[in-house]
Amino acid sequence: MMHAVLMRVAPHVDSLAEQPAHDLDGHVALARSLAEPLPEHGASLDDVLGILFDRAVPKSFNTAGPGYLAYIPGGGLLHAAVADFLADAVNRYTGVWLAAPGLVQLETNVLRWLTGMVGFPDTAHGILSSGGSLANFSAVVAARADRLPEQFLNGTLYVSDQVHHSVQKAAMLAGFPAGNVCVVPSDDRFRMRLDALEDAIARDRAAGQQPFLVVGSGGTTNTGAVDDLPGLATIAAREDLWFHVDAAYGGFFVMTDRGRRALAGMERADSITLDPHKGLFLPYGTGALLVRDVATLKRSHATEGAYLPPMQGQDEFFDYCQISPELSRPFRGLRLWLPLKLLGAAVFRAALDEKLDLAHRAADGLRAIRGMEVVAEPELSTVAFRATWPGVDAAETNARNRRLLDGVNRKKRVYLTATTVNGQFLLRICVLSFRTHRDRIDECLADIAQALDELAS
Repeated sequence: MMHAVLMRVAPHVDSLAEQPAHDLDGHVALARSLAEPLPEHGASLDDVLGILFDRAVPKSFNTAGPGYLAYIPGGGLLHAAVADFLADAVNRYTGVWLAAPGLVQLETNVLRWLTGMVGFPDTAHGILSSGGSLANFSAVVAARADRLPEQFLNGTLYVSDQVHHSVQKAAMLAGFPAGNVCVVPSDDRFRMRLDALEDAIARDRAAGQQPFLVVGSGGTTNTGAVDDLPGLATIAAREDLWFHVDAAYGGFFVMTDRGRRALAGMERADSITLDPHKGLFLPYGTGALLVRDVATLKRSHATEGAYLPPMQGQDEFFDYCQISPELSRPFRGLRLWLPLKLLGAAVFRAALDEKLDLAHRAADGLRAIRGMEVVAEPELSTVAFRATWPGVDAAETNARNRRLLDGVNRKKRVYLTATTVNGQFLLRICVLSFRTHRDRIDECLADIAQALDELAS
């Protein structure tokens, strides 16, 4: 069975660069054709693999390919797939330390590596999650338990108008009314305005609310902007607010010299969200929450059950069911431990440095195209841009940029996505795949220039 699967996987991975960056032609008909009742009898493995690789897999975004410059890419590093096979095959339980002490220690090692990367103290630790959304949720729950009383509905949290939507969802799931999330305007660099934040905190205190949490962004999804993290940390400390940094996209750039400068101040946070399935190029489903003081996670997540084995009282060992929302959980630690152990941090650092270079190459290339405006310079590896035309109003400019996006994507060498910021429809290039190199960025720029020419014809 494994040999047959490998014979399908290997050519698929080897051909990622030649596959279309996206292919959804006939996707509705395909989805309908795959609907079926529960099979009473089994099918052959060849038939099943045919359904997957000949029909289902091709009609999708090529998220693991070098031309995927949309949203925020996930690399799909094959080493992690090997780790998942090993973890699933041995099927050991890692939610409680006593059930698999050696394997839990490997996951603990990974989290220690991550807290060291971001500059947290020895009291820090964290959890691995399915992604940034659940990491942000646990961060809000930890902040709520640490800074608010049991009756917490007067608690107010502060986010920028550029924050990832998962933070508002986390607040909703944590029990806060939508009105308790104060959205603070951003400046011309798409960073949370510190003066507006201070005004909002003072206004809410005067109205009887209880400010308790401020969320900074370590690389926004819209434009890749990094908030003034030192400034936010100072305000949070002065106002006794929990300071959380959502660095799901950008946090791992701290491994590089340029990234560390851009993310300065992140180490002063109470908690940080990272997504290894972004900055460490791993498959989707790999997030992390790091906290300055692991005791805050224990206070907000620990429960008891008579059927559970004894929990650890020692600081060096961790029962992850006591510091996370999950009791049943996969052994996620291996999908980080194995690639880092096999390859070493230097390989990832070099790849991240290359992504920073490629984003600047993209920005420089865009500026060389007549009529192109770089709206958000790359602070990390994302650049936001649009085309402009003399005498064309805002609505028509947006409409033409939508057509420009369609024209680029129609060529299927790259796949770009867009966003709307301050009423402007912006195209985005986000470089974050270990398979993306200079040649694909140059192809992207050529496709943009050609699509722009086609609009004029």
